[in-house]
Amino acid sequence: MQGHRIMLPIHVPGTLTANLSITFQMPFDCRIMEVSAVGSNANDCTLAVLGGSAGTTSILAAFAIGDSGTPVVKTRANFATTNTTGKLANDDLLQLTVDYDGASGTAADDLSILVTLLEG
Repeated sequence: MQGHRIMLPIHVPGTLTANLSITFQMPFDCRIMEVSAVGSNANDCTLAVLGGSAGTTSILAAFAIGDSGTPVVKTRANFATTNTTGKLANDDLLQLTVDYDGASGTAADDLSILVTLLEG
């Protein structure tokens, strides 16, 4: 079965009070197609996406998430030069690193992240 899209939704309700590190071990080969992220308020929160066998290779450098319910969407055109394809192999780690208030700004409320994966 090749080519199935898998949606990986993450929601953290309430006001964030600390940074988050969310890590998954991939059960199959896949590619990240896009990542969207938003808070329900005007905020300074950032999200970085890492991957690879140790979960330390940059896929998306830290970016400001969306404000007031309007998500910011990043696609392969935005990926880091260290992994321009978003490819993750079976057993690789996918790590989402959230800085809840950016550079000591306003913390995000009701954080939502959606990672779209393509199997294969």
